[in-house]
Amino acid sequence: MVLAPETVTLPARGWRIDRRKALLASLACWIGFALVAWSVDNGHAEALDQTGLLFWRNATLQPSGSPKLLEGVRDVTALGGVLLRNVFALAAVVALVFLRLRREAALFALTVACGWIVNSLVKGVVGRARPEIVPHLTEAGGASFPSGHSFNSAVVYVAMALAFAAISPHPSVRWTVIGSAILASLAIAWSRVWLGVHWPSDALAGWLGGTGWALLASAALYPPAKAAADAVSEDDTAAASPEDSSQEHRPTH
Repeated sequence: MVLAPETVTLPARGWRIDRRKALLASLACWIGFALVAWSVDNGHAEALDQTGLLFWRNATLQPSGSPKLLEGVRDVTALGGVLLRNVFALAAVVALVFLRLRREAALFALTVACGWIVNSLVKGVVGRARPEIVPHLTEAGGASFPSGHSFNSAVVYVAMALAFAAISPHPSVRWTVIGSAILASLAIAWSRVWLGVHWPSDALAGWLGGTGWALLASAALYPPAKAAADAVSEDDTAAASPEDSSQEHRPTH
């Protein structure tokens, strides 16, 4: 029995987040970020930070729960680490290019790269020290505010969700994808506090800033991403034209 050859139908681009809604949501996130930063700078976050950091810890300052819970939280925080986060980001760019969603691929890459720069600049300006009132249950270095895990994971996973949501015509699917990314990035932010390497305000500000940047970039960086993708498409068309022309005029025998 001869089987018919299988074909792969590439999805069509059918949606992108409304620019005005993205800007309004981003503004709300950045206002929240500014309020948290102001509270930290003026000493108004100290009581909340200490209470939040000690809330679920026992008399030995260790988090309540089994060793398996600790291992699970470390696995969650690894999703926002440099290695896995960048592996997932690179895989997403490759997948988007394969699906011929070059605009989404370029926009996602620009969002992630610029987001890393924004987070690094803010960290350098604030220069907050990490908490020392509880043991650190994982390795962590650098300044504490905002949490780099929280910021960058929100950028990567929320921007990735916005990119892949473009291929679904169903609103329920799109918002499930986006909602899952938001929950995942929130879990990563929470894990940093649970492991004792960030104050709650660090994690909250990081998540607000990262989500705000992903939404802002979806609107502000779309024109250059579209221009870059269109330029690549034009180059591909121009490169293919001589071959097509030669095939059309090739004599037949």
